[in-house]
Amino acid sequence: MKFRKGFTLVELMIVVLILGALAAIALPRIMGGSNTAKINACKTNVDMINSQIELYYANKDAWPANLTDVTENDNYFPDNPPACPFGDPYVMDPNSHRVADHPH
Repeated sequence: MKFRKGFTLVELMIVVLILGALAAIALPRIMGGSNTAKINACKTNVDMINSQIELYYANKDAWPANLTDVTENDNYFPDNPPACPFGDPYVMDPNSHRVADHPH
């Protein structure tokens, strides 16, 4: 009598159930991590833009009239200005001369 080597249907179903349970646990964590990464990237972009606004002030002894004076200047952003990962535009407050964090 020859015995065939292989897995039974029950064994395969158990493996599928275990993999499904692991995926159900891991997917929300992965998706939440993506949103956290976007928020952190946005905050980093705001800090970078604010640093370049300070540099503009140090170079010109005046604050930029518009944010585009800094973001469209190759001296401050030679490889294009940073873009918000959420697609929101960055806006400079004319009183504080700072770009504020986006509410995400």
